[in-house]
Amino acid sequence: MALTLEDRLTIQELYSRYNHAIDSGKGEAWAATFTSAGTFTSNGRTHTGPVELTAFGSAMAKNMKARHWVNNLVIDADGDGARGSCYLMLLRLTPGEQPPATSLVTAIYNDTLAKENGAWRFSSRTVAIDA
Repeated sequence: MALTLEDRLTIQELYSRYNHAIDSGKGEAWAATFTSAGTFTSNGRTHTGPVELTAFGSAMAKNMKARHWVNNLVIDADGDGARGSCYLMLLRLTPGEQPPATSLVTAIYNDTLAKENGAWRFSSRTVAIDA
C-alpha cells in the first residue's frame, strides 16, 4: 500500500500529539497514540496495552519535567501499515536555572504504525539511545 499525502500528514501529527501528551502528563492521551495492543520499549522495559501505557505516560511528567524534541522523521509504507523513524533529543526543563533546559539523552525512535478504527497509531515504538 502506498502512503497518501493525507496519511503522511496524519502520521506527522500523531508524532506531535504523542510528544505533547507525554510532556504534559496526559497518560491516557499518550496511550491513545498506540493501537489497543501497542507496545513501547525503552531502557530494556516494554509497556503493553492501554493500562500499562497510561501508567507510564502519567508517571513521566510527575517524575521529570521534560520536552521531547524530535526531528528528521522518515515514514515508509510497509504492507498495510508503515514504518517510521526519527531522532529524539530529550530535554530536562529546569525553570529558574541557567540554562533553563539541559539535554538528557539523544536517541532514535523506531516505529511500526498501523491504522486502527481508521486512525493511524503506533503499534510498536522502540527507543534506541545513542548518546
